Amino acid sequence: MRKINASDVMAGSKFSRFHLLVFLWCVYAIAFDGFDIAMYGVGLPLMMEDFGLTSVEAGAVGSYTLVGMMVGAFVFGPLADLIGRKKVLAICMFLFSVFTLFAGLASNATVFTIMRFIAALGMGGLMPNVISLMTEYSPKKNRALIVATMYCGYSVGGILASLIGMYIMEDFGWRVLYWLGIIPLFTLPLFLKTFPESLSYYILRKQGDKLAAILNQVDPKGNYKETDDYEYASAKESAKGSPVIKLFADNRAVSTFAFWIVVFSCLLMVYGLNTWLPKIMQESGYGLTSSLSFSLVLGVGQIGGSLIGGYLVDRIGHRKVLVSMYLLGAVCFVALSMTSNLLMLYVLIAIGGACTVGTQNLANPYISEFYPKEVRSTGVGVTVGVGRIGAILAPLIIGLLLATSLEPQSAFMAFAIPSILGSIALLFVQEKYGSFDQLDISHNRKVG
Repeated sequence: MRKINASDVMAGSKFSRFHLLVFLWCVYAIAFDGFDIAMYGVGLPLMMEDFGLTSVEAGAVGSYTLVGMMVGAFVFGPLADLIGRKKVLAICMFLFSVFTLFAGLASNATVFTIMRFIAALGMGGLMPNVISLMTEYSPKKNRALIVATMYCGYSVGGILASLIGMYIMEDFGWRVLYWLGIIPLFTLPLFLKTFPESLSYYILRKQGDKLAAILNQVDPKGNYKETDDYEYASAKESAKGSPVIKLFADNRAVSTFAFWIVVFSCLLMVYGLNTWLPKIMQESGYGLTSSLSFSLVLGVGQIGGSLIGGYLVDRIGHRKVLVSMYLLGAVCFVALSMTSNLLMLYVLIAIGGACTVGTQNLANPYISEFYPKEVRSTGVGVTVGVGRIGAILAPLIIGLLLATSLEPQSAFMAFAIPSILGSIALLFVQEKYGSFDQLDISHNRKVG
């Protein structure tokens, strides 16, 4: 009987049709996540008029939504390591599609907030599981670029929300954005039929037929069989104990706390910009359509930062690229608060997108790979869950700043602080204690 390390086979594989299937479903899911998150900021100016909200009240509604995302990340990340990531993704897609539609039908701000909170549980749970699955099912050689490219779906969703806001919303109102959120519900049966569970799920349940089918797709010459030993015993031993406690075991505590600060800082910037950018630009003298164009540019910058950063990470490593992007972001936000030149504003906002969502896209696979594969969803879920505190605070902080007598653009200065904080936290990550996959697969096929 051969001993097969499925994770090593996947790490050493070349990108195939199987990888593409996983990639496209992950892009699809995360695109609606990005769409759902961006739509609040895009529709906010009209919704504030409709519900009669002040800036502080609107910021609070946005923060309640982000509390739901934090709870979702805490609940669904560890749950996925227990019942399977595919099942949890299906639950999350159901929640955020159905309750986003209900939010668009809400008669007042209270009902809207409740519906958004429930939808946010799904949005919060989706992110760590998509990241973990794409990390697990990506070849090691191009993993950072593949995961970062996949996560560009988040920005594509944000861009679509901006385009709908620019060309449809003024005629049909802000609610149309939320009605479109029901689309994933109709594709859920196809998702359940075609999307695989995680390798670790199949290994823990000794489903050799499923493992052999997947590995033969990514490595046809391997001739994998249901009767092979996919290291079931060691996987079962590794799965013992609390997934959360394992985040601090084996000298991982310092790095875990560092990751929490890194993601806290990044999500504070991401959600501050997503929520308030159109409103900041509108209050700075730009019309609604013009102010939404800044959100469009932000999305383009997010994609550019993800792709360029992913390319560089595969060559010089995660930490160097991430620290550089955080510091560049700090400079960018200071400059944004000081310029009124339209072209320069577009350029700086694009860089801001690259150094916020682009940075988070690169941090996600870094965090996921750091932890052992059996607790990757927990690692990313808990880290993102803690980081959501930054996301929760962001709409409130910027809302309070806009309620003062400061110039609206001065609010950008606030984003420089978390940029610097994130870069410092990265220096405390102890990579030598990480569980990064290696490309050495010489011992994958042992005859027992």
